[in-house]
Amino acid sequence: MEMYDINSFISKYVTMRESSMFLADIEHNRKEIENRIKNKTILIIGGAGSIGSSFIKAVLPYRPKSIVVVDINENALTELTRDLRSTEGMFIPEDYITYPMDFASAVFEKMFRKRKGFQIVANFSAHKHVRSEKDIYSIEALLRNNIINAKKLLDILAEYPPEEYFCVSTDKAANPVNIMGASKRIMEDVIFSYSDIFPVKTARFANVAFSNGSLPAGFLERMRKHQPLSAPKDVRRYFVSMEESGQICMLSCMLGNNREIFFPKLKEKQMMTFDNIATTLLQEQGYEPYYCESERQAAIIASEQKRIETQKIYPVYYSVSDTSGEKDYEEFYTENEQIDGDRFEALGVIVEKEVSDKQKVEELLRKLEAAFLEDTTEKQDIVRILQEFLPNFQHIEKGKSLDSKM
Repeated sequence: MEMYDINSFISKYVTMRESSMFLADIEHNRKEIENRIKNKTILIIGGAGSIGSSFIKAVLPYRPKSIVVVDINENALTELTRDLRSTEGMFIPEDYITYPMDFASAVFEKMFRKRKGFQIVANFSAHKHVRSEKDIYSIEALLRNNIINAKKLLDILAEYPPEEYFCVSTDKAANPVNIMGASKRIMEDVIFSYSDIFPVKTARFANVAFSNGSLPAGFLERMRKHQPLSAPKDVRRYFVSMEESGQICMLSCMLGNNREIFFPKLKEKQMMTFDNIATTLLQEQGYEPYYCESERQAAIIASEQKRIETQKIYPVYYSVSDTSGEKDYEEFYTENEQIDGDRFEALGVIVEKEVSDKQKVEELLRKLEAAFLEDTTEKQDIVRILQEFLPNFQHIEKGKSLDSKM
């Protein structure tokens, strides 16, 4: 399926919107957005990913002075540049450069200090998937990226304070039930603890439809490789398009006030299930799903390529979610958070957020570092440390990760 068709499929069947839900807010605030971006120096960390690259495409029309993109994925950086330079009418500043490097590395710090900072900094580098939670090693990598390294970046920014700082959060940070969601909820506290030095903003938003590493993107890979589709049938999620993901981050970064959290105004009826997306995708390709009772049966049927093409059936295995950290629905805010729903047409804003004490944040990081040094530390020990900092973290533990499934 071509990318054009995928965008059309997303618009028709997933987001069910012909155009971005944020176009009116962008148009109403175009002058202010331009004033915030034009001739500014911008650093985008994790900029080669789905959301980061969409953010870049959202800010470029406002003609920044420079764009520096940092990402550990060298191949994705290469494709990002080819994509931008192959797009008719796309403005790219003369000072455009990509760096395949870790933002927590010494060479990043050297580059940052040489440039004496940036006026706008946006951080999209994060472990974003629930499947990142497996054992103590995967959890340490997740927490280092989402919390510990994020704070290291903030310490450097404090020496060269930007005019705007944005770090992406997730809808899973509201009443978190998995370590990834808890880490991003704590990340919000960490960045807000620096809000007396420079303005910080963030956004919680839905799944990005067919983004890199997402289950729907996996459907396309399975079909390309003639493999069965597997999906949970009881998990409901909100979805935004790739374009919308960059726009909500751009709007949050440029129009948000200090210590605000943005989220899209989506209604519960707009939630989708993954099995519904898979079924519709197959039907659009001319297949009918062949419902299997196990992953093994699905794999066997998938191996019968002649039968699949002759009968136009496609094997699927839809099951009830049985892995750690999965809620059956998503939410953007908690009952204790204050909401401004009037400022924007398609965006809600969490305001008057309590700022965590820096010492409390430092103590959490010390506890995590000490725990990671101990050979006897296990997953439940880290969960307890996180719960001490975040009492409403109700971890769902089922003893099984997504890596045990198709």
